[in-house]
Formats: sequence, structure tokens, C-alpha cells
Amino acid sequence: MFEESQIQEFKEAFNMIDQNRDGVIDKEDLTDMLASLGKNPTDNYLDEMMNCAPGPINFTMFLTMFGQKLQGTDPEEVIKNAFACFDEGGKGYIQEERLKELLTTMGERLTTDEVDEILKEGPCSRGHFDYIAFSRILKHGKPSTQ
Repeated sequence: MFEESQIQEFKEAFNMIDQNRDGVIDKEDLTDMLASLGKNPTDNYLDEMMNCAPGPINFTMFLTMFGQKLQGTDPEEVIKNAFACFDEGGKGYIQEERLKELLTTMGERLTTDEVDEILKEGPCSRGHFDYIAFSRILKHGKPSTQ
């Protein structure tokens, strides 16, 4: 289901969320992790997140949940083609400011903060957002920098 590098990334993410290092992600771990990101989630929000799992969230369950979520995502080619609609020059990138405008005004609108996070983490260079590389990252994870 996952490549070895993806499993390693999931393990790192799991360990970051499992704040008390007991091998299980619980409501307290989520609270601590979100607080470290400057968020103050409500109990209802946390309960909804915890109820996504049919049982305790150990690493195996964590992987299973991500596998189910990723299976529901569009194929890489579909994602790439969606971005390509806005690539008027057919160069494989979209100007960052144009992408920000599109993502905050069309379809399921994102907040400026959400778009900034995508641009911060995404493959951007000199004001260009490389949507081909981004589509690959969404489906296969970031390439290893080792």
C-alpha cells in the first residue's frame, strides 16, 4: 500500500502527535499537538477526530486510516489536470499570486492562512508554484532529502 519512505514519514508524523510516547494517539495527544500549533480546539472537534477511528489509534491504525483517506483521493493525473486548467502558458507552474487568488475565491474556498501554508510547504520557486511536483507530493509524499 505504501512505499518504505512514506511509512517512515507516517511514523515521524505519528511520533510527533503521540506526545506522551505511549504508542497510542489519544485526545490529550491531539490537544497538545494542536496547542503546539497555536490552535485551541473544542472538545466536540477533538471528539469528532477521535471518532474517525474504530478503536485506539496505534501506528497500525494510523497507517490504515491514512490508507483509506488516500485511496479516496483523485489520481495524480486528475490533480495535475485540474491545476493545468489555470496554467495559461502550459509551463507546469502557476504564479503564486494567481494561485492564491484562485484558491481563496473559487470552489471550496480556502483561507489566506491555508493557502500560505500550501505555498510555504509546496514546491515554489521565484514566485512559481510547480503544480506537477505538488501533484506528485500529494500522492507519493515529499522526496527524501537524504
